[in-house]
Amino acid sequence: MASTRQYDLVLLGPTGYTGRFCSEHIVKNLPTDLKWAIAGRSPQKIEPIAEELKKLNSDRIQPDVLAVQLNSTELNELAQKTRLIINCIGPYHLYSTPVVEACAAHGTHYVDATGETPWVKLIIDKYHEKAKSNGAIASIQKLASLIIPSVGVESAPADMLAWALVKHVREELACQTREIDCCIKEMKSSGPSGGTLNTVLSIFDWLPSSELTKSMTPFALAASPPPKDIPSESIINKLFGARWIRDLGTVTTSPSGMADITIVHRSSTLMPELYGKRFFFRQFLHVRNSLIGVVVHIGFLLGISLLMIPPVRALVRKFIFAPGQGPTLEASKNDRLEYHAVATADQEGPAPKRVFGKFTYHGTMYVLTGLLLAEAAMTILKEEEKVKKVSRGGIVTSATLGQDFVDRIENVGCHIDTKTFQY
Repeated sequence: MASTRQYDLVLLGPTGYTGRFCSEHIVKNLPTDLKWAIAGRSPQKIEPIAEELKKLNSDRIQPDVLAVQLNSTELNELAQKTRLIINCIGPYHLYSTPVVEACAAHGTHYVDATGETPWVKLIIDKYHEKAKSNGAIASIQKLASLIIPSVGVESAPADMLAWALVKHVREELACQTREIDCCIKEMKSSGPSGGTLNTVLSIFDWLPSSELTKSMTPFALAASPPPKDIPSESIINKLFGARWIRDLGTVTTSPSGMADITIVHRSSTLMPELYGKRFFFRQFLHVRNSLIGVVVHIGFLLGISLLMIPPVRALVRKFIFAPGQGPTLEASKNDRLEYHAVATADQEGPAPKRVFGKFTYHGTMYVLTGLLLAEAAMTILKEEEKVKKVSRGGIVTSATLGQDFVDRIENVGCHIDTKTFQY
């Protein structure tokens, strides 16, 4: 049945740093007959962006410009006009809860680029069942929402690499996966945007440290209880961070690790028939040697501790980009992201099979986030019923988009490879 809604998608927040890259990717790569709009609180700021987008590709349907204040009345009206919202307005914990609420209430699909795990936990607790329940009655099945947070650098690359490895283990080895060890092998970046840095700082303003800790456990976002036999860590590893992992080398604590770990565990518990009920995921940062690993680990913990002090956060704000600003494309031309991961099959015996996986992308992390958002949106629009069947609806993850999403992002510069070790 064809949709009766005015738009296929609306991009909320095109004036932000990520929003601009996302809108440019839509213009350059998505179908030219896409019915879409760009929306925000100030039409005066959005109109120049619409003009720039027209210059990029005039031979396509141009986006409408919509003025939308972030209140329930206007967001409900917006949600009813479109099949899907791409939300690029952050910090998400400050501005985006009513956006999710409107989408859940009206069967509107939703994707965003948040890395704010405490906020993701909040919206799961409040809106997951509501988003699913809109599809509980057969006659309104198409109103069920697919709400997918964290479809940016945090946490789609790790989530899709883990999914590809689990799929490889199932298809090639005919079993489920016991665990995956993943690491950021290389991240050459010209630096974070002002929006990213301000989000990190405002998280500490928003929640006390005790609440932050509760939301950052490995299974904080899981759809079911964790396995009873989670692999243990030694006290030495916990204290110093650095360790050596077979086929990955020396690794240490990853600053983005917990965001990715919680999302991957939500994927595994949403799709236990694929991942297995004993599945466990860890993520690290690759380093040259153990000494560097210890320094990175201690530095990360010290940095987190300092950011809990309000005067320190106030001082940091004086030296960072303002929201909406970030590194130039010229400064980012040599940026690169590469993840390595090893999956261990859930097999009996002393030497279960192991599978290696790699995710690579050449370019700025914010262009990557923009394309991930746009291609995830297009996957939902094209494969809506398939994704609903796999994910069961509600607040889900990028992994539930499956091979269709992998195919789309590989067509625009991402690469995912997997192979079974022959030893």
